[in-house]
Amino acid sequence: MTTSERAKRIRRPTGKSALQTELVRQILGAIVEDGVAVGGAIRELPLAHRFGVSRTPVRAALRLLQEQGWLAFDPGRGFSLVRAVPAEALHAAVSGSAVDDLHRAILDDRARGLLPIEVSEASLMPRYGASRGTVRRALMRLADDGLARRQRGHGWRFAEALDTPDAVVESYRFRIVVECAALSEPTFRPDPATLVRLRDQHLAILENVEKLDPAVWLATNDAFHEAVAVWSHNRFLLEAVRRQNALRRFVERSAFQRLSPARFVQSSREHLAILEAIEKDDRTWAASLLERHLALAARSYTDRQARDAAAAEAAAGQPVSRAGRSASPARVEPR
Repeated sequence: MTTSERAKRIRRPTGKSALQTELVRQILGAIVEDGVAVGGAIRELPLAHRFGVSRTPVRAALRLLQEQGWLAFDPGRGFSLVRAVPAEALHAAVSGSAVDDLHRAILDDRARGLLPIEVSEASLMPRYGASRGTVRRALMRLADDGLARRQRGHGWRFAEALDTPDAVVESYRFRIVVECAALSEPTFRPDPATLVRLRDQHLAILENVEKLDPAVWLATNDAFHEAVAVWSHNRFLLEAVRRQNALRRFVERSAFQRLSPARFVQSSREHLAILEAIEKDDRTWAASLLERHLALAARSYTDRQARDAAAAEAAAGQPVSRAGRSASPARVEPR
């Protein structure tokens, strides 16, 4: 092969790969999760380490984000964020992605109890009509979120989910402890740009709640609770909140359809009140509002569980045991 032929082969244009599409989603998610402000640096090497890939596909994904107008590149400084990333952008970034579609399908099926706790790539391929590479990337995304792990010998194992009423209530109590503690950290410092972005996202939800997209709500909800942890600058509190958010993704998508617009209005208004208290640097009041917000969500959940149990008893004509109630998939509230 001549030098010119080799050069042509190297420069041959290629389409956007599935890995690049996935990295675009992950990088946008990381920007939101980390509360990167406009003008903040976006560095290749930390992202490569974070997502377990080499710098080459990360650089390609960053170039795509530059073309889309999210990033700027300076030869001396590298990439930087040029505009805030709204929750809608996370949804749009993965539109049409086979990995994203499979990721959602696995989450939904696991939430409905249609998948066992242990699976193999070979068993998922025919079930979803997907290639091994697509299945593996979807499972790796679940692993990144702490929702699955590769077995040492063979296959994958899903994380224990919030699949019983007791587990859901325990999760709410744990979140009250952790998230209120984040507000009391001496290193707590909110990012003004992120605070404004979160407020705008919640106001947009209130303006169009009747046509609320589940992906937009879930991304906004997660971003709010993670932002409080990010602003604490306590890595262990942040890890705990992210872990709880990940566990809830197993059940939140399937629960979304059962909730009324009034619940999303109430939850959004409570979030906005907490953000207002944080902006005024009244963290004691913000913690009180946050504790009440999570406690009300827990109470709403237990009230609905009781109503569902009563309806089941009436339909069956006999009492339903506590064990029977616990065996049904848990449904979580907006929080």
